[in-house]
Amino acid sequence: MTMMRRDRFFLVFTLAAVFSADLYFILLPKLQRMGQRSVRPCSCSPDNITLPQHGGVATPQLSNWTSAQQRDGTGSEHAVTGSKLENLFSHPLYSIQTPELAPEERLLATGQLMEYYKKKVARWERHMKLYSEAAAVSNITVSEHKVTYDPDASWLKFHLGINRYALYSRDDPVIPQLLREMQSMTVISADYTQDEKALKGECDCTQVVKPSGHHLKLALKMETYAKAMFKPMRQQRHEETPEDFFYFIDFQRHNAEIAAFHLDRILDFRRVPPVAGRVVNLTGEVLQVTHNEDLRSVFFTSPANNTCFFSKCLYVCKTEYAVCGNPDLLEGSLSAYLPSLSIAPRTSIPNPWIRSYTFTGREEWEVNPFFCDTVKQMYPYNSGNRLLNIIDMSIFDFLISNMDRHHYEVFSKFGEEGFPLHLDNARGFGKHSKDEISILSPLSQCCIIKSSTLLRLQLLSRPGYRLSDVMRESLEKDALQPILTEPHLLALDRRLQKVLRAVQRCIRRLGKDRVVTEDFVQSTEGPQVATGLAKVR
Repeated sequence: MTMMRRDRFFLVFTLAAVFSADLYFILLPKLQRMGQRSVRPCSCSPDNITLPQHGGVATPQLSNWTSAQQRDGTGSEHAVTGSKLENLFSHPLYSIQTPELAPEERLLATGQLMEYYKKKVARWERHMKLYSEAAAVSNITVSEHKVTYDPDASWLKFHLGINRYALYSRDDPVIPQLLREMQSMTVISADYTQDEKALKGECDCTQVVKPSGHHLKLALKMETYAKAMFKPMRQQRHEETPEDFFYFIDFQRHNAEIAAFHLDRILDFRRVPPVAGRVVNLTGEVLQVTHNEDLRSVFFTSPANNTCFFSKCLYVCKTEYAVCGNPDLLEGSLSAYLPSLSIAPRTSIPNPWIRSYTFTGREEWEVNPFFCDTVKQMYPYNSGNRLLNIIDMSIFDFLISNMDRHHYEVFSKFGEEGFPLHLDNARGFGKHSKDEISILSPLSQCCIIKSSTLLRLQLLSRPGYRLSDVMRESLEKDALQPILTEPHLLALDRRLQKVLRAVQRCIRRLGKDRVVTEDFVQSTEGPQVATGLAKVR
């Protein structure tokens, strides 16, 4: 018995000694190293923002702000008071000046646009005179609205402000004015959009991806000849995209168009045309002012005595696909039209990271992690800013959860130096509970990002400039607010952190110098590799 007790005591003593040695020599050093790593700031953390001292477009004016002030009591996060949105737009990162614009860097010349405007107004007046005479002969009463020629109209100034860097400048007072006017201007005409007119009501029902013309949207013309695209409310704000829906048959949400414009402005991309919410009277502002008999024919009164209409495309020309007012009023988004294609043509280009748009197919980028190496050899991605702009667009789409970016457009005048327009965002904000990480594939595969984009993303992750807070404040200015539910706003913060972690992984693997790129790289290559994919619109 004594021998067995001694053996047990020796075993316990041995185990205790081994455990102590493991604790002292292995576990304790590991814990110390983990603690040191947690203290050391990451190069992508929001507390490690540094402004560029050279390169890029222009150095920010730092007379009233320095990195040191951000850390001390006078410039700390806790000292940020008042409007977070105003504080954001007054930050030096939002004061970087673009170069002086040469005439060729502006999309339109004033004389060119005014001459086009006068011709369109004169044509409208002739058209309305003939239409009124024909209606009088037929004993039909029509609503007559005169077009006001106003060379100072906000939409004209918006068009004149478009340049090769952005659709509008940061502090352009015309944009808030245009947003207000779109909410209240008199509608003088309603019609189908050009893409729906092109279908002529004849659609191929066998197509998995339906043409854009089948969506319920209208072109509204205002009293100053301004034009806006109206997308009606199809889904309640609290509703999420059904789990069984493919991204290419998802609903188009009017509030997603509104929110996308505000987010694009907050990110300082300024590539989404101004969008405002508005309640439209379907009878007085659409049915009674349209001159298109096809559009008139799709209006009907529901059993609940509400005014409704549906698309003219054959596979959705049924009352179950209609949208209805209450009884005549229906909210929707109004997106300002870009200049006519006849004076400012645009080129439509397939997104290199386009999805398969089939039930089972997969594209090369979905199976090849080195797909970006191929893209970098293709024109116009082999030089200049185009690839960086595509990565900006993927970050924007990831934040709004938009999987439907199959093409993008650029103004033909600016060529490879032009920026991609962030158009058609109505399929964003479908699911706040899911983050589709594949949308970030351009960033994760190419591992490059603009310095200005990264700095602003880092800034928006700080408590004093939190993305959800500035978005909430910005959206409160819209007539249809609340535009997004709280879960969608909080999802923006969560997704922003995932973007920053993706950049952090790239930097750890390749180094900051290879990942973070100065803005406005000069193009040096020409179209040496023909893609055969672009088409002029």
